[in-house]
Amino acid sequence: MPAFFVLLAIGASVHLLGERSGGRGLAFALGIGAVLGVVLQRSRFCFYCHARDYFERGDARGLLAIVAAIAVGTVGMHVVMSGWLPVPQAGRLPPDAHIGPVSWALVAAGVAFGLGMVISGSCISAHWYRLGEGSPTAPFALVGTATGFLLGFNTWNWLYTATIATAPVAWLPHHLGYAGSAILQLAALGLLTAWLWRALPTEQAQQSEAPRSFGDALARLLQGRWPYVWGGLAVGAIAVIVVLRLRPLGVTAALGSATRSFGDAHALLPQRLEGLDGFAGCVTAVVQSLWQSPNALLVVGIVAGALAAGLASRQFRPAWPSVQQVARRLGGGVLVGWGGMTGLGCTVGNLLSGTMAGAVSGWIFGASLLLAVWGGLRLGLGTRPAAA
Repeated sequence: MPAFFVLLAIGASVHLLGERSGGRGLAFALGIGAVLGVVLQRSRFCFYCHARDYFERGDARGLLAIVAAIAVGTVGMHVVMSGWLPVPQAGRLPPDAHIGPVSWALVAAGVAFGLGMVISGSCISAHWYRLGEGSPTAPFALVGTATGFLLGFNTWNWLYTATIATAPVAWLPHHLGYAGSAILQLAALGLLTAWLWRALPTEQAQQSEAPRSFGDALARLLQGRWPYVWGGLAVGAIAVIVVLRLRPLGVTAALGSATRSFGDAHALLPQRLEGLDGFAGCVTAVVQSLWQSPNALLVVGIVAGALAAGLASRQFRPAWPSVQQVARRLGGGVLVGWGGMTGLGCTVGNLLSGTMAGAVSGWIFGASLLLAVWGGLRLGLGTRPAAA
């Protein structure tokens, strides 16, 4: 019953926003964010968790879900971009696409982000949906992430001068066209799938058997965990839907904008951030009001949708965190925030939306953070995900 009231509140808010002048985009952001929050919560879609399952237990289902999301998004994004920019000529990029410069700073950002995930127990998107589950530690991880953004702003000018300003912005359609870029990416994802397929657990067939009745199907939706591939396919489809109505999917812009506004107001940032606002994607530009920002409403929707799903599945379990948990979430969050700001996006904006768009930066960021997760786990820095 509590989940019903949460969904009712989400629906009423979407309706009220849609009735306002210029509010349809905000209403859509809130509504699709709630859908994404449900998907993330029910499928436990978390980049760190999926990578940890593979590196520690040899279970590749989570990584295959990420591959499925990228494959669906690659097809959809390339179709959409061909409408935005019919001829992908050199020097031009699709508007707002998460296509960033490729440099050693990007690798450093990916490594920091990956180690931050290991220490804090989740990526940023998972901290958002676990906040909706009542996680006692997600708020501290997000505070740490904001602190990491502040640090990133203060190291940006040096990194920009040292490498980012002259780094190439590599976009596959510039060299291969849209068809060639999509084929190359799908081929690479196919090879990755073939490699990971060997690590599927033997009980997978039993877990994926068809429900015996409508009641059984409904119970599976509300309780337990959705199949990994469902989550991956749904996230990929949502990413394409979002880009059609808003901007490429990302979950850090609102937090970064709020942090930048706070830093400006309290003289914690350089007077000028060289070249930062010239990049698209998850750029943390100052906005007049976060509540007029589609990304902020998207994040609110994720938290609200995860809350409804957590209540329905009885996974909403607030608790009191330990001092060690708080310290780990804060410390890991700082690394995640610095990496996300320096890399111009997180695992959703940079890795997912970037690779879907054919950005080499997305592939390099993803490879760097996976290497860092592997190394962090080998060094014993890992922690279980933030408890709900």
